[in-house]
Amino acid sequence: LPEVPTMAVEKVFVYNNTSIVQDEILAHRLGLIPIRADPRLFEYRNQGDEEGTEIDTLQFQLKIKCSRNPQAAKESSDPNELYFNHKVYSKHMTWVPLGNQTDLFPDADFRPVHDDILIALLRPGQEIDVLMHCVKGIGKDHAKFSPVATASYRLLPEITLLQPVEDEAAEKLQKCFSPGVIEIQNIKGKKVARVANARLDTFSREVFRHEGLKNLVRLARVRNHYIFSVESTGILPPDVLVSEAIKILMGKCQRFLNELDSVPME
Repeated sequence: LPEVPTMAVEKVFVYNNTSIVQDEILAHRLGLIPIRADPRLFEYRNQGDEEGTEIDTLQFQLKIKCSRNPQAAKESSDPNELYFNHKVYSKHMTWVPLGNQTDLFPDADFRPVHDDILIALLRPGQEIDVLMHCVKGIGKDHAKFSPVATASYRLLPEITLLQPVEDEAAEKLQKCFSPGVIEIQNIKGKKVARVANARLDTFSREVFRHEGLKNLVRLARVRNHYIFSVESTGILPPDVLVSEAIKILMGKCQRFLNELDSVPME
């Protein structure tokens, strides 16, 4: 979460903003838009550098103006019919190559991860004209650089049926767990419950509220089986994020070992 780097909007140069959104709020909203750009292709910008270069900066432009639709019906009150460009979306952000980036990244498609992120609402005559500089950073410095929406882990659930559960009891048992955990099979004319996929269980412990069922089931967790859930913001795939995080952890371990080796022994 805090140390896998990404590219995000760091500086916003406002040339014109006549919308109701203040410049500071607009810059903050633009900074939180995830940018689809592989951070491994770029370097960190040096501290104090005002001007970016092609190796450490991505440049985007947002220039849009709202106008009336002359063909709209007079009795209409729908802004979608009355105005053009009254909603400013992330899809209106366009990449402006810096230096020789066109040659460095000939097949690049730098853009926001999602095209339908609403940035501002405009009315006729209002416009936004800004230039954005995206730089490489980590979530430890600012949340906008974090490539992960959520990251969590849990132990694998283990569900054991202590004795056969049949007919009405089987159907009641199935309702006590999340969908897909308990499966009902038809064996010799009887409905028999079996554990289909314990991984889907959320450990609600609902089964223990039923007197006729609580002694038929044992709930536990496999101590050495972890289930990691990583939800990406879309900048990088989850498997790439995990591998990059492991590389960072290995680098920390190596630095720690090197420091231990450099300490003189008494």
